[in-house]
Amino acid sequence: MLIRTVRMTFKPQEVDNFLKVFDTSKDKIRGFEGCTHLELLKDYNDPSVFSTYSIWQDEAALNRYRHSDLFKEVWAQTKPRFSQKPIAFSSKKYIEV
Repeated sequence: MLIRTVRMTFKPQEVDNFLKVFDTSKDKIRGFEGCTHLELLKDYNDPSVFSTYSIWQDEAALNRYRHSDLFKEVWAQTKPRFSQKPIAFSSKKYIEV
């Protein structure tokens, strides 16, 4: 299992446009082979900061998505809306209490 988190800071005037992009693509992303979970998180204090939290079967599944036409389409619509470079990282569950 691989957990992927991507923190994105948007231009304030682009937040609604990003949310439309996410809304139209969320089911396709979640339905992509190897994706077992998808959430969109909103920063508690900053309304222009969002994070995606997704769970993938393994790194190969994430990489298939990252090289897919779906990713290219979604990223092309999302990237111009950023006000800062996104921060992405992969994790695995280590300890659960």
